[in-house]
Amino acid sequence: MAHIFIIDDSPTDVRVFTTLLEKAGHKVSSASSAEEGIAAVKRAKPDLVIMDVIMPGMNGFQATRTLSRDPDTANIPILIITTKSMETDRVWGLRQGAKDFLTKPVSEKELLARIHNLLPHAA
Repeated sequence: MAHIFIIDDSPTDVRVFTTLLEKAGHKVSSASSAEEGIAAVKRAKPDLVIMDVIMPGMNGFQATRTLSRDPDTANIPILIITTKSMETDRVWGLRQGAKDFLTKPVSEKELLARIHNLLPHAA
């Protein structure tokens, strides 16, 4: 299956997503800040990044823009999962380079379907 990297400052969300993704057969890594996550993604080169938006320091929109504009990580799809539910947030996230956008809470079925759409070879 795929290596999925989670960048989220909520230990609860990281634990929930990790459990769900590992149950589906994926390898999961995580970072609790955007800055730490960017550095780790550059090293690990995962198949997909799940990105939170609201984090201390650099936010998820900034981190998405950084990863999507870096030639070393531009080909890694980013799925933003956030509590921000306005259409303008979704549009802005996609403009920063995210390939998809979901609003928390996310169902297991929906999350796995979106990952399958972004990584059809990993399902």
